[in-house]
Amino acid sequence: MKQAAPGRPKDLEKRAAILEAGKRLFPRHGFDGTSMDAIAAEAGVSKLTVYSHFNDKETLFKSVIEAKCEEQLPPALFLADLTGPIRGQLLTIARAFFSLITSEESISLHRMMTSQAQPTKLAQLFWEAGPKKLQAAFEAFLQAEVEGGKLEIPDVWRATSQFFCLLKGELHARMMCGCSEPFCETAIEDHINATVDMFVRAYSPCRGSA
Repeated sequence: MKQAAPGRPKDLEKRAAILEAGKRLFPRHGFDGTSMDAIAAEAGVSKLTVYSHFNDKETLFKSVIEAKCEEQLPPALFLADLTGPIRGQLLTIARAFFSLITSEESISLHRMMTSQAQPTKLAQLFWEAGPKKLQAAFEAFLQAEVEGGKLEIPDVWRATSQFFCLLKGELHARMMCGCSEPFCETAIEDHINATVDMFVRAYSPCRGSA
């Protein structure tokens, strides 16, 4: 008996268009202010197509956060290269992370999350799709560097938190408060370099330079 042919794979172009629409609309109108109808219209697809790719708005929101993070910090960025100086790798990750968190979309989403009086399912989805995944990727990167002798870190989880918190620093806090003028590239680069240099000094192996 002839078996039925498998169903057609989902249209990846339409899925990408839906995600791009979500990247534009969620930061602009918030979660509650963005409907699946609006997403469909922005993406140029039917509402049925949106639901065929994403079961509900929560799933779509989480996928949008994941896609935005992977766009700015692709998984390949966290592959440890033990043949060269670690400072260069840390700078690449630091620049990508700072660019992500200071983008207009990210600032809007962070304000939306922090404006909620009580923790919500939406905040948990945001955390798991964005910060938590990035931290896990960086932890794995640091662990590989430790095992390769490039760094000496007693607590990789804590070092990961320190790295990202240092990178945010005053510049990100001022942007979140809306009380800063656009920063010049020199100020941003100085901040990133100083952060990476501090991190490397703190965790370089005692026997030599990283």
